Amino acid sequence: MGFPDNILTSDEEVVLHLHPHWIRLAGPAAAFVVLLGLTLFGVLAVPAGSFQHAAQWLAITAAAVLLFFASLRPWLRWITTSYVVTTERLVIREGILSRHGRDIPLLRLNDISFDHSFWERLVGSGTLTIESGGERGRIVLANLPHVEEVYGTLYQLAEENATRLRGPADDGGYSR
Repeated sequence: MGFPDNILTSDEEVVLHLHPHWIRLAGPAAAFVVLLGLTLFGVLAVPAGSFQHAAQWLAITAAAVLLFFASLRPWLRWITTSYVVTTERLVIREGILSRHGRDIPLLRLNDISFDHSFWERLVGSGTLTIESGGERGRIVLANLPHVEEVYGTLYQLAEENATRLRGPADDGGYSR
């Protein structure tokens, strides 16, 4: 799902466009494989008789419902979750049918920190914690890919925005 460019201001540019790390899909993918195997076994293991077709359709229907909740829904949540860093703000969009969004201006970032366990370092993900000025000040982005790079980019962009708003350095009235 692409990021809608129509929400950007005239001088705003997208720097990073991320989804949660692919590791978030490892469990749903494993569930998909296991459920397909169990469904195949269940359909083939039904003994012949007058209820064979009904039992097979019941197994297929139950498997379809389980596949939706165990695999398809997590994948849809993953694909519809976007973390976009622009030159002016952090944009978070989530939701399958109903959408939720949050925009945090980079000028309001008070504290940015990250952490990742040994396993997260192996797969290249981590957790980014952002403290911002406002009512809902703290946001935690778990399973973020390349968390250290995102951390560095956010910090750099926030500093550039602060410097740009301050204007040229004040030389105390002396000119050379």
